[in-house]
Amino acid sequence: QVQLVESGGGLVQPGGSLRLSCAASGSIFSINAMGWYRQAPGKQRELVAVNPTGGSINYADSVKGRFTISRDTAKNTLHLQMNSLKPEDTAVYYCNADITSTKPVRGSYWGQGTQVTVSP
Repeated sequence: QVQLVESGGGLVQPGGSLRLSCAASGSIFSINAMGWYRQAPGKQRELVAVNPTGGSINYADSVKGRFTISRDTAKNTLHLQMNSLKPEDTAVYYCNADITSTKPVRGSYWGQGTQVTVSP
């Protein structure tokens, strides 16, 4: 069984910063990619940033220059440094991972999400 747990969300003022973290654990053989998605009220879930193993990092246009995704492969953790936050960034942020388990089987896994609220 694979588990993803997000942390680091909270309430900040516009222009502030937050750092989200995601820890993957369980029967993991390898992680092929990890990424962050978000879903705002009344909107569909969208990609924020993705970090493929051995590939190029991609960011949504709306967060380029403000957010930075990083991975600690030894600890199976993912981070999202969010700077210059805007009210439009308010959403539930979800960690996603493309994982090959020890069964072995490859699949996509989601965390439960962490709330980010940007408000004066």
